[in-house]
Amino acid sequence: MNKKKCIVITGPTGIGKTAIAIELAKDYQTSIISADSRQCFNELTIGVAKPTQQQLQEVKHYFINSHSIHDNVTVADFETYSLDAATEIFSKNDIAVLAGGTGLYVKAFCEGLDHIPATDLAIRNAVITSYNENGITYLQKELQSRDPEFYSSADIHNPQRMMRALEVFLQTGKSIREFQQGEKASRSFDIIKIGLELPRELLNAQINQRVDNMIEEGLEQEALQLLPFRNLNALQTVGYKEMFDYFDKELSLEQAIASIKQHTRNYAKRQVTWFKKYNASYLYDPRQLGKIRDAVASQLQGIHTKNDS
Repeated sequence: MNKKKCIVITGPTGIGKTAIAIELAKDYQTSIISADSRQCFNELTIGVAKPTQQQLQEVKHYFINSHSIHDNVTVADFETYSLDAATEIFSKNDIAVLAGGTGLYVKAFCEGLDHIPATDLAIRNAVITSYNENGITYLQKELQSRDPEFYSSADIHNPQRMMRALEVFLQTGKSIREFQQGEKASRSFDIIKIGLELPRELLNAQINQRVDNMIEEGLEQEALQLLPFRNLNALQTVGYKEMFDYFDKELSLEQAIASIKQHTRNYAKRQVTWFKKYNASYLYDPRQLGKIRDAVASQLQGIHTKNDS
């Protein structure tokens, strides 16, 4: 009996994963699981570039508007949620689609969680205290010096992940990446990887345009409504943090917009590094939908042949 299949679409922010995922989901009359750590929050829309209402109506999405910013959503939560969603999709379809740019979420879905040591409470408290006293710059400098492997591809504006990586290094003397390369979990379905890439100049231009679109769509107003919740983990993310600095009069609006663009481009660069390692040779230009469709069909045929042999 042939296994079910999940088409996993990855790539940096702003590259066009949603559009490709929707086209493929339509091709195979199936649903999409989002692997984005921020689009799951119901209160966040413009700043996280959530799919439009029309797109959400065209194709059913899982892990979009599924949680509140008051929820503490972990990688483990996502693994459980996404596998349950896949099971539900596979009860009706032979093929599912997963798309997202949160590398740890994609990896958890495809390969399972990593076996990272529990942190000593004294070390954790020391790291939290240092962060509270010195801010995220402290975490960035410490990890850039101690764990450059992690720093080069991490979301360095996410304090929770930065603190976790520093805790692991201080406790074990090893990069958290070493613990993220362990034995893979087996899945009951096959994975078809489709990584998206563009020339850096074009990707940067798309990112800049997307930020301009967010401003036109009302990012400032959305961020203002979220200001009372600025300390929640869900809002420690590019787009909202810069707007909060603008509200604090630490930045002008023009400076805030420029910072959002710069920080998003920096994040995309780290995502490119991470996904190139993860996707190996499976990289495609999102402007060439026909080639992507052919690649998916070819991989599906290859899996059929392998399973039938």
